Amino acid sequence: MAMRFPRRRLVPAALMLSLSVPAAQADFQYDLPAIAPEVASETTDKPGWATQRFAVAAANPLATDAGYQVLRAGGSALDAAIAVQMVLTLVEPQSSGIGGGAFLVHHDGEAVVAYGGRETAPAAVDETLFLDERGEPLPFMDAAASGLSVGAPGTVAMLELAHREQGQLPWASLFEPAIALAEQGFPVSRRLHDSLAAEQPLRDDPLAGPFYYPGGEPLAVGETLRNPALAAILREIAAHGSEALRQGPIAEDLVARVQGHAGRPGSLSLADLAGYEARRREALCSPWRAYRVCGFPPPSSGHLTVMQILGLLERLPAVPPLDEAGRPSEPWLHQFLEASRLAFADRNRYIADPDFVDAPGGDWSLMLDPDYLAGRAALITEASLGSGGAEPGHPGPLTTAWASQPTQPEYGTSHISIVDEAGNALAMTTTIESAFGSRIMADGGTGLAGGYLLNNELTDFSFVPSDAAGVPIANRVEPGKRPRSSMSPTLVFDGESGDLVASLGSPGGAAIIHYTARSLVAMLDWGLDAQRALDLPHAITLGGPAYLEEGRFPAATREGLAERGHEVQERELVSGLQAIRATESGFFGGADPRREGIVMGE
Repeated sequence: MAMRFPRRRLVPAALMLSLSVPAAQADFQYDLPAIAPEVASETTDKPGWATQRFAVAAANPLATDAGYQVLRAGGSALDAAIAVQMVLTLVEPQSSGIGGGAFLVHHDGEAVVAYGGRETAPAAVDETLFLDERGEPLPFMDAAASGLSVGAPGTVAMLELAHREQGQLPWASLFEPAIALAEQGFPVSRRLHDSLAAEQPLRDDPLAGPFYYPGGEPLAVGETLRNPALAAILREIAAHGSEALRQGPIAEDLVARVQGHAGRPGSLSLADLAGYEARRREALCSPWRAYRVCGFPPPSSGHLTVMQILGLLERLPAVPPLDEAGRPSEPWLHQFLEASRLAFADRNRYIADPDFVDAPGGDWSLMLDPDYLAGRAALITEASLGSGGAEPGHPGPLTTAWASQPTQPEYGTSHISIVDEAGNALAMTTTIESAFGSRIMADGGTGLAGGYLLNNELTDFSFVPSDAAGVPIANRVEPGKRPRSSMSPTLVFDGESGDLVASLGSPGGAAIIHYTARSLVAMLDWGLDAQRALDLPHAITLGGPAYLEEGRFPAATREGLAERGHEVQERELVSGLQAIRATESGFFGGADPRREGIVMGE
């Protein structure tokens, strides 16, 4: 379906930029914006943004602006996503970049396609990768901040594959925003400063330490940061595509950084980089209420687990969803947390790279079968199943028995949602996994200051390969395998007309699933606009304690959940949701108040 709306500018005047070429031209000229990222990393009220023709939502204003300029120049949603990602590599290096991976769900007006750029494990690894000499799992940070954790990156290869099918503007032109900002500099945001200040292992990297901590102190807020090494690397990728990361000086430098790590060197090789392939997969599309919800299939656990949660909630008795202050109510939170426990029990047992693991019964959709969900929903009562009380179900006959993966840390990432004037829409979640990834910076062999950070994506595998009885874990480390992910890029369509309803997603490690599921409910079930839905306080569980967003719920809510048997704890739950909702007059976008993102459009 192609959407076209009358031309009207609805972005704030301070963000409006002139382009020196008409929108019909096949290329565009990037103008350095006269804006800076927000100066606060704490919660900031966001107004929500109404547009009529197109919209782009991303985690940093400079990245959003790059996508906006591409769309104004006649570029497609996919073109804009490339420009956004390259700028994020520069301005939000702690979250995503060319050294990591991504999942993208794309709608071209007719078909929904899933493009996969998940990293792969090196050929030389085995299931003992993250075990110490006693056979015990390494502490998470010991594994993450090392060469062991680096997988073959896939973001650039994935975007290249998608651009061949969905791009409008020339590939090379889409790198100009990031190159210009890298060469001329950008002001360090509060969030980047705070992330650097809270970080220790990055300071020890021979390239990243001097670059991000001049004089031993983290870069100050507002300080102009230039990254000439990244500019040179991006010029090579612009000219030669993903091959620049697979062979030649940039690839050789990447491998040398991994294999030469001073603490725990990894085995990633030039052959691993040369053999990497992005994947075009069939998107998973599932009915829910009056909608068709489309997301990414395994190795992402996002869509299946989100839809299990929504399907379980749909089968539970109706309760008041919001309290008198407009927060999720205690009865609804209880149901949501219990549904999450059951869904995560299935996730931890069954979901892994489909090239290595069969779906239960040979079909992932069996995990969403109505009869199966009805039986699982019957396990939810007025009392909590409690920490560790939810067992996986049996969604289909199993040819292999898997053990459940123990809970371990997951982090990440950044999310991008875009709808262009022609009606193309995408949701893309992109990551280097932990904050600052493996804490290894690579300069492409340029010898210039700066560079890009390498992922620690392999820590998304189970550190232990089997349970105490020797039963293998589906998401264990294997050569060439793609680790399980929680990324949940989501597109929603009207179940009858097929019209686009929304694009959304979030960073947040395993909590991405909760953030996305709750936002879908808030927008499409409770009727909140995109911004109000993203403003709501969070509650999550990975099967153990119930975590409530710190300072956001009253004592009565915490006490009510505790009386039901939940082990309630408060903690920071820093999502980074982005959402665009179709409206009668165009679109309304929201950006998470917990981060510095904005929405732009016309």
